[in-house]
Amino acid sequence: MHPAPSVIIFNTFSAMGFGMLFFLGLGLPAPTAWAAFFMFALAYIMAVGGLISSMFHLGHPERFVKAFSQWRSSWLSREAVCAVVSLVVMAIYGAGLVFFNTQIAILGLIGALGSLGVVFTTSMIYAQMNTVPRWKHWSTPVLFIDLAVTGGALLTGNILIALVMLAIAGFITAYYWVSGDTRFAESGSSLSNATGLGDIGAVRAFEPPHTGTNYLLKEFAFEVGRKHVQKLRIITIVFAFVVPFLLLALNLSVISLMILGLAALSHIVGVLTLRWLFFAQAEHVVGLYYGKRV
Repeated sequence: MHPAPSVIIFNTFSAMGFGMLFFLGLGLPAPTAWAAFFMFALAYIMAVGGLISSMFHLGHPERFVKAFSQWRSSWLSREAVCAVVSLVVMAIYGAGLVFFNTQIAILGLIGALGSLGVVFTTSMIYAQMNTVPRWKHWSTPVLFIDLAVTGGALLTGNILIALVMLAIAGFITAYYWVSGDTRFAESGSSLSNATGLGDIGAVRAFEPPHTGTNYLLKEFAFEVGRKHVQKLRIITIVFAFVVPFLLLALNLSVISLMILGLAALSHIVGVLTLRWLFFAQAEHVVGLYYGKRV
């Protein structure tokens, strides 16, 4: 699928922001006064900024309010509701730390769970899509949550947790790629069953559906070369996981803000690449009609 910049920014920074709120809600750490203000401000800038950026991918951004009305059946609507509730709860919890030096533990716990809930509902928007076999797998929500917790641990200075999560995230990412590469073929999707004509013989396209490009080709039939994929995967593993892990592990006795900042920056670069691949490699079944899928 077409890797739209707005959606890549949303999935990268919003997840990290809610990952930060997860740890802050658990009291890991529990800053007060200006330290709390700075950490909550950073978390909200990333979380809310990411959510706002996703609106630019909507056909009619001005109608975003309607996203709240279909929570019974739509994961997008559940994401919107969960995000608002979590942000409000964490705002009250954060205000207690910033202005009153008071930690309301129950609100923090609710906000922390809600923050992970936002990431989970976001992942399910993709994981429930039968039309993209690479996404419709239990590893999709696991990857989303793992990346959010990893980014949150880094940005809140939970070094030991970050080291463990970086290692886990690297293995989950590698598994997601390797298993995902065969998922379209294993789904059994083909031009025969896509058209429903397989029972009468071999099916092939006589000619393209039309002579020019269209929305479906632009959004759902995006292709990326195999050589480019391998290079981008190496970049992802190195920057998202290896470099941050080494920076933290080799300086474990004395972690400075500079080291932590470099590790976080490297992780962000790697995750942006990972998110680009997440969409660029999503093989939508509509590509069968255009000869884009084997």
